[in-house]
Amino acid sequence: MLSKIPNLLTLLRIGAVPVLILFLKDGEYVVALVVFLAAGVTDGLDGWIAKRFDCVSHLGSILDPLADKMLIVSTYVVLVLLGDLPFWLLLLIGFRDICIIGGFLILHTPRGPVPIQPSSLSKANTVLQIILVIDVMVNRIGWLDIKILTDGLIGLVALTTLLSGFHYVYLLFIRSSETNGANTGSDTTL
Repeated sequence: MLSKIPNLLTLLRIGAVPVLILFLKDGEYVVALVVFLAAGVTDGLDGWIAKRFDCVSHLGSILDPLADKMLIVSTYVVLVLLGDLPFWLLLLIGFRDICIIGGFLILHTPRGPVPIQPSSLSKANTVLQIILVIDVMVNRIGWLDIKILTDGLIGLVALTTLLSGFHYVYLLFIRSSETNGANTGSDTTL
């Protein structure tokens, strides 16, 4: 039973996405912030349980990043529609993710499985994306109103999105080509 808990937590996070969208749409930023933070807790908890109790599964390795992307991208889409974030930032984040997925699929098909592990730069980008969402919601609630912090976070998210996107291109295409030229296996780490 314990082995199923991480995947159940991930499914709970996926289920939280439409709830979060509805609360944001209705301007219920306090409840939306609670849902967003609770989803973040389930993300950390499912990973910790899976590693601590050695119940990492193939399904979990697919569902977990999918749940993360659903949560972040959906939140960004709604915050853009509400005028809380600029459209260009959503476009940049979405284009980066599409390019990474496309690159992975291009390499996965002809070369067999390509292991995917997020790089440190990508993890930093995700953390900044999360902090920006929290900052926007806290500002909308009225607990804080520091426009310069939000603007700075938007700039950092844009910068790390670009840098991590270029890093993935390097890892997926340039480094994996060099590695595959030297041997037949792929050790691409994203």
